[in-house]
Amino acid sequence: MSTEPNTTEAGTQAPQSHAFQAEVARLLHLMVHSVYSNKDIFLRELISNAADACERLRHAALTDPSLLGEDAEFGIRLEADEAGRRLVVSDNGSGMSRQELIDNLGTIARSGTKAFIDRLGEGKDGTALIGQFGVGFYSAFMVAEKVDVVSRAAGSDEAWQWSSDGLGAFTVEPVPLAADVPVRGTRVILHLKDDATSYARPATIERIVRAYSAHVPVPITLAVPPAEDGAPAEPRRLADGTALWTRPKSEIGEEEYREFYGHVSGQFDEPAMTVHYRAEGRHEYSVLLFVPSMKPFDLFDPDRKGRVKLYVRRVFIADDVELLPAWLRFVRGVIDSADLPLNLSREMLQHNPVLDAIRKGVTNRLLGDLQKLSESDASTYEKVWETFGPVLKEGLYEDFERREKLLGLARFRSSRDNGANWRSLRDYVADLKENQTQIYYATGASQEAIAASPHLEGFRARGVEVLYLSDPVDAFWVQMVEGFEGKPFRSITQGAAELDAIPVSETEAGAEKKAETGDTDIGLVTAFLKETLGERVSDVRSSSRLAESPVCLVAPEHGPDRQFEKLMSRQGDGRTRLAPVLEFNPTHALLASLSRALAGSGDKDGLADTAWLLFDQALILDGEVPADPVAFARRLSSVLGRGLQG
Repeated sequence: MSTEPNTTEAGTQAPQSHAFQAEVARLLHLMVHSVYSNKDIFLRELISNAADACERLRHAALTDPSLLGEDAEFGIRLEADEAGRRLVVSDNGSGMSRQELIDNLGTIARSGTKAFIDRLGEGKDGTALIGQFGVGFYSAFMVAEKVDVVSRAAGSDEAWQWSSDGLGAFTVEPVPLAADVPVRGTRVILHLKDDATSYARPATIERIVRAYSAHVPVPITLAVPPAEDGAPAEPRRLADGTALWTRPKSEIGEEEYREFYGHVSGQFDEPAMTVHYRAEGRHEYSVLLFVPSMKPFDLFDPDRKGRVKLYVRRVFIADDVELLPAWLRFVRGVIDSADLPLNLSREMLQHNPVLDAIRKGVTNRLLGDLQKLSESDASTYEKVWETFGPVLKEGLYEDFERREKLLGLARFRSSRDNGANWRSLRDYVADLKENQTQIYYATGASQEAIAASPHLEGFRARGVEVLYLSDPVDAFWVQMVEGFEGKPFRSITQGAAELDAIPVSETEAGAEKKAETGDTDIGLVTAFLKETLGERVSDVRSSSRLAESPVCLVAPEHGPDRQFEKLMSRQGDGRTRLAPVLEFNPTHALLASLSRALAGSGDKDGLADTAWLLFDQALILDGEVPADPVAFARRLSSVLGRGLQG
């Protein structure tokens, strides 16, 4: 909503008022009325925006040098006026037109905005989130009671001022091309709140810049009001704009890496791994990449773009090029090529042999460094895997070329210690039981659900380790991967588990001897269940995988894993689900009782109810519901009633 522009007697256009987009208004309310642990973040965000504007113009000037005019040197200027309670952040970058001011500062066209607002609303510290969600400009209202933005687009002869107190509306009006209006670029003027005047002190500004923005690839200077004797103050350079990735690794300290990581990632966590090197040979390029320790907000956003910035000989080209495969989308940083042409079109970015070579080389280097980290610092690597493992596992079905490397990096919870620790596939293969030839796994909605599955009982009895696969992606990659070190993957719900060849552990042997199957006529029970259940099952058989539960459902011998089939069915892939195999435990008292009743002259209708209840019980244990809840309730009441009467 906006008001129509008015014209004054002097012929100048009066300010035009606009209402903020609803989400922006809510965001600003949270910014203004919440207390954050670190308000310094606002200056980092404004400097980052200014640097991006300079980088955009640097790129645009490659095809239109006239945009630079006579000012080819980019810079960011900070002006501190403590007496006037003002802080100004200026840049000579691309600038904004009237419509761009309205679009960029009045609306948020990002899918992550709602998630950001929701997390702020949960009372979480917003300063750790602002940069991630691309809403950094609005952080200015944490310290300013009013913000003016004067901007002039490069190559334009018009300048515009955007103003707001952050309380629901903003105005846009033209401004005359006076001395304090930039030839191009943007001036953000913060009128500071009473409790935020310290942000106009040179010492405070210098501290924040050195902490968060020292490695912005644009020089930063600080200016203060003239001295009392009238002599102008000398602007002081706070950052020289040197690209950190061009410097030798030996000259850079961990603190500098952390500062730069904060700049390129917009996050406040510590990087879990830093990869910095220069490739030479057929292609020359510099790489400075970081693996975060905290999950980025858009990790599973279907509209996500790449988060690695592409430079060519220190000229910013783009920040949405897929320089890494999608399963490494959590990586942040910079790649700077010495070989690519500066006038790269969008089509050339999509199909460029140099970029393809860079993508391949950097991807392999990242995997190699992750492998080294897993060997040198297992605890740090396991934290990386816990955070990003579900994404890395996407590569197991997307990237055949690197599948073996990714399998070597993969970590799993397992039945060995009921999911307490991470296990590698090498660990698993090294601990195979006698006569075990397969890697067994179980998929499910959660680790707890898998651990409670009756399918695990026979494996536990033999001390056979089962991998817990509880991420949604697990149901897919295990269908694509043949195995590891010659050992195929095998679902514990798929086909007849080859457990008979594996001896029962000594601790379970005594219990198994007591559970004789003599009381259960396996043939009689099998025939009865097959006849009663009909087409609802593809087969019925005695089970070696059950030790405590009476029944369970498994997939047919050549059918898909049960969890994978259920997942595909929920997604509506149109495939008809295969009837499962019902396995029963011949040592269980319930099956022994059923066998005796079948051998005698028991109530056939009552026995049929028992058969259906066993099938429904197996469904429930498998995480499903009975197909006919009314019939299930009736049968349960009938069986319970007969039991109480007897």
